[in-house]
Amino acid sequence: MNHNTSTAPLLGPAVLAWALCSASAALAVDQQTLYTQSLAATCANCHGTLGKGVPEGSLPGLAGLKADYIEAQMKAFKSGERQATIMHQLAKGYSDEQIRLLATYFAGQRP
Repeated sequence: MNHNTSTAPLLGPAVLAWALCSASAALAVDQQTLYTQSLAATCANCHGTLGKGVPEGSLPGLAGLKADYIEAQMKAFKSGERQATIMHQLAKGYSDEQIRLLATYFAGQRP
């Protein structure tokens, strides 16, 4: 009796299930990454691409700052505790989860 042929029909569905789970997980990661990048892109006009700042700009770059600092400042803008020309208005449009995602994203960028 050939043992390889008896397990072969079971192996195909198992491999297919594994491949689908892996693809599904990769898709979820890609969707989250794209979502976070799209949020960060809304900051580019003032803070530069990837938060690296704007040459000769008066606004700070965000790349490489500590996530806790960015999050605290965004929440201070949002609450009105920290005044600004525009940022206090923009920050109100972000949920706390979006602020956390932005802070983590920019903290992970190289200045």
